[in-house]
Amino acid sequence: MPASNTHSQYGSVAKTFHWLTALLILTAIPLGFFAEKAPFADSEQLAFKALLFSLHKTVGVAAFFTALLRILWAMTQTRPGLLNSENRLEAFGAHTAHWLLYGSMLMVPLTGWIHHSATTGFAPIFWPFGQNLPFVPKNEALSELFSGLHFVFIIVLVLSILAHVGGALKHFVIDRDQTLQRMLPGRNSAPTPEPKAHSRLPQIAAVTTWALALIIGGATGILSTGAGHDRASNAPALAATPSEWVVQEGQVSISVVQFGSDITGSFADWTAAIAFNETATDGKHGEVEATIAITSLTLGSVTDQALGGDFLDATGFPTATFKADLLPAESGYVASGTLTIKGASQPLDLPFSLELEGDTARMSASTTLQRLDFGIGATMPDESSLGFPVKVNITLTATRG
Repeated sequence: MPASNTHSQYGSVAKTFHWLTALLILTAIPLGFFAEKAPFADSEQLAFKALLFSLHKTVGVAAFFTALLRILWAMTQTRPGLLNSENRLEAFGAHTAHWLLYGSMLMVPLTGWIHHSATTGFAPIFWPFGQNLPFVPKNEALSELFSGLHFVFIIVLVLSILAHVGGALKHFVIDRDQTLQRMLPGRNSAPTPEPKAHSRLPQIAAVTTWALALIIGGATGILSTGAGHDRASNAPALAATPSEWVVQEGQVSISVVQFGSDITGSFADWTAAIAFNETATDGKHGEVEATIAITSLTLGSVTDQALGGDFLDATGFPTATFKADLLPAESGYVASGTLTIKGASQPLDLPFSLELEGDTARMSASTTLQRLDFGIGATMPDESSLGFPVKVNITLTATRG
């Protein structure tokens, strides 16, 4: 069997690319479905869920490069004609399905890859070339957008595969011609079709189909870039707190290690009542009472897991609090008090630096908490899936009220 195509036959290279691409796609799709549906109530379930997602992503990347090579090879080859080209409507449908397949074979894994690169998550791609793509920033809105695009293009791909398989079976069962056999290993008795001029209408139809899919995806909210923030936006905002120093801007961020990968997130809603004086009275400079809305957390692709009952339990304990005295330290200051998360209270000394310029103060602090001290992730009593330390970084700018 020759390696290159002829006017009536597909060569061995084209056949190999065809069936290898089909194998990878038909493996990646069910892996993604089962990974999405898999529970994560304990460490074993979470590890299995992560494994399914990693396999899905790895097979998807392999499918992308295989499809790309397949398309590049097809561009250098003779394109065997249709055996029923006299049926114009059927020929139009076949060519349209092929264009949809070629485009979707690239867009499905690529959008999934961009989603993976833009978010922080717990399921790495199994390869040595890194997890990020050039020019793709870590951005949750971008990640959500490409997650939606990935889903929309999967629907187009699945429908195109069904149309393609249905057409092949129709040729085999009803027409009884050699269309299916031309893509099977070995030689066949397919005749040489008469040359036909190729119309651009199937390409236009394929582009129109993708456009309609995107319009439907946008209208149904699949392509929303705010889906991951709905919980935070729908949750009651924390009430403003009277304070001698009024926070103008700031960030409370956390970082954890899950399956060897750093996952970073932040709380969008928090308040702080701050009393501070440059001159210490009775050994202290003031006091602070901070409240954090747990429901405002975003933590990459594991946000839902982090807010669940076994972790932060945002439903049962929607806020965390920190009450402390502001004391002098050898270098800077320390907030010494009590941190309460998920109903569990622990003493905490939080060293912080402070820059004062008139009535403006800039503060930064960092500390490391141990999640089990607060009953977070109690079903994961070792660090094989989730690390014990949780790094906390705080920055804020406040003005004297």
